[in-house]
Amino acid sequence: MARFEATVEIDRPVGEVYAFLADGENDKRFSPRVQSISKTPTGPTTAGTVFRSTVKDAGMTTQREFRISELAAPTRIRWQEQSSNLVTVKEGGYDLESLTDGRTKVRIFNDLEGHGLGKLLVGFAASAARKDAPAFGQRIKAAVEAS
Repeated sequence: MARFEATVEIDRPVGEVYAFLADGENDKRFSPRVQSISKTPTGPTTAGTVFRSTVKDAGMTTQREFRISELAAPTRIRWQEQSSNLVTVKEGGYDLESLTDGRTKVRIFNDLEGHGLGKLLVGFAASAARKDAPAFGQRIKAAVEAS
């Protein structure tokens, strides 16, 4: 398993940041790899909510399915990938911390796991994700602050 993570400070209160991130359909607003995303069931995100997306990674388009495994408002969100791609997210999440002056510190992480040929690719995928992690954090910050 390989991990990547990023930490960013967002100029919004923790409750607002949590609400934005818990709505996984907002992923398209900060992740250019997400081409489309939908939620089942409709309504507020709860443990068990599933987000299905079409993403483009390294020139390949794949279908992804993530299930929310834990929500602890306003500080913790966890998910697990249910799809069967070569490289998947065994566990991912956001940890949110309220800072002074109405700001929020957010740590995002994904534990990547390779399957079949993906066992050879997971290191490359994690390396690319780690390289993009600071920019990814900044894209999240910009999207939340613009909402």
